[in-house]
Amino acid sequence: MTSRERIILAAERLIAERGQAVPLRDIAAAAGQRNNSAIQYHFGSRDGLIEAVVELRLATLEVRRLELLAEQVGANAGVHGLLEALVVPMFELGEHGISHYARFFEQIHTHPAITDASNLDSDRRTSVRVIMQRLDDEMTALPPRLRVHRLRALPTMLFALLADHERAVESGRVAAGEIGAWAEVIDMLAGALTAPVSARAPIR
Repeated sequence: MTSRERIILAAERLIAERGQAVPLRDIAAAAGQRNNSAIQYHFGSRDGLIEAVVELRLATLEVRRLELLAEQVGANAGVHGLLEALVVPMFELGEHGISHYARFFEQIHTHPAITDASNLDSDRRTSVRVIMQRLDDEMTALPPRLRVHRLRALPTMLFALLADHERAVESGRVAAGEIGAWAEVIDMLAGALTAPVSARAPIR
């Protein structure tokens, strides 16, 4: 494993555990780097390091999500099927021993690496772009502004639920590959996206 890869993994773990403000020197030390400038050398800045962690994980997720979307061609996947393509690959990472990525994403979900609209237009985010557009198409019973509001909240809900699952696995409350765990998350997300509109809760 290269120094760059060790720094990325250390950053993912420490940011997951301690938040975005964790000192860079602590990340360097956890990666076995004696030189505190190693992060600046490889990534330029804290933001560059966070972007590198995001891209590492999304590269794997993108391949799997495109596979699942391809399996749905010609079928009416519906909200649940589209959420499966979004969520299942994230659970699969956990089953392969990658145990901090969801908590990392929970910590940085407001970072431009996640929120910048130009990132969604990247070829590396094709699957997410397709899933979000198709979810919007499935929610036409709701007013357009409400659809936008709920879809924007989807990543926050997803990262929080997955991070909670990671903590449960780490504490031994559930098994990493527990059957039905991802289905429960999908049910909750689908319910949030398609919940009936309350007349007392207008979208501003």
